[in-house]
Amino acid sequence: MTAQLIDGNALSRQLRAEVAQRASTLKTQGTTPGLAVILVGDNSASQVYVRNKVKACEDAGFHSVLEKYDASMTEAELLARVEALNNDPSIHGILVQLPLPKHIDDHKVIETISPAKDVDGFHVASAGALMVGEVGFKACTPYGCMKMLESIGMKDLRGKHAVVIGRSNIVGKPMAMMLLAANATVTITHSGTADLAAMTRQADVVVAAVGKRNVLTADMVKPGAVVIDVGMNRNDEGKLCGDVDFGGVKEVAGFITPVPGGVGPMTITMLLVNTMEAAERASVG
Repeated sequence: MTAQLIDGNALSRQLRAEVAQRASTLKTQGTTPGLAVILVGDNSASQVYVRNKVKACEDAGFHSVLEKYDASMTEAELLARVEALNNDPSIHGILVQLPLPKHIDDHKVIETISPAKDVDGFHVASAGALMVGEVGFKACTPYGCMKMLESIGMKDLRGKHAVVIGRSNIVGKPMAMMLLAANATVTITHSGTADLAAMTRQADVVVAAVGKRNVLTADMVKPGAVVIDVGMNRNDEGKLCGDVDFGGVKEVAGFITPVPGGVGPMTITMLLVNTMEAAERASVG
């Protein structure tokens, strides 16, 4: 058996085209979706991420604002800027790029963003809405993973067992909640879980989100399982790779996401989807 690839690039293009059409329709009604991205400091990876996000917005026909500030910006100054954007009717989504300088409390900044503009899906109100099935914004990376599962006919996971490797608030916990909402039985683990392989070998879906190479190998995968690789690492040759031993696992799994070209492009796409939804909600009151 050789696993079928879940092509994140292709699915991303499809979803972005749909978003662009929705944006065009909304513009005819007098509203242009707007996203503000704030970057504090000179983290090189963050600079690449925000450029990609702003370009994606422009390509979709959004109004985008990129605000760059020195690492010396105070927490009070950043909170004041977020509050100003909360009150700006031309901005429907606010994204503060993480990580922030150490003297700024990430949590305090995220909680200052209006839940109506929390398109990254990190606000406690967004997490709470997801937990109880109310309308809110889903965290972009796990949301993208769920869209990939939907693309292979796995929207309803009733009767399926999913294992999430990774407990972070950014991916692991929101991923688990979304899988639960799709009716899966979910186990959250991490790279140090005792006998991790015994758990993953029972899983119909495995999501690897640890940030550690080869955390999931072929002998740990149930034949025919779906493997979603969220990891972003470098191999010994310096090439981008995920958390999964792709070469081995693809010979056992039924479906697998590649790195690159899997979950990565979907993260920015779901940011566009969330911003589009925020603009649509704002346009109707």
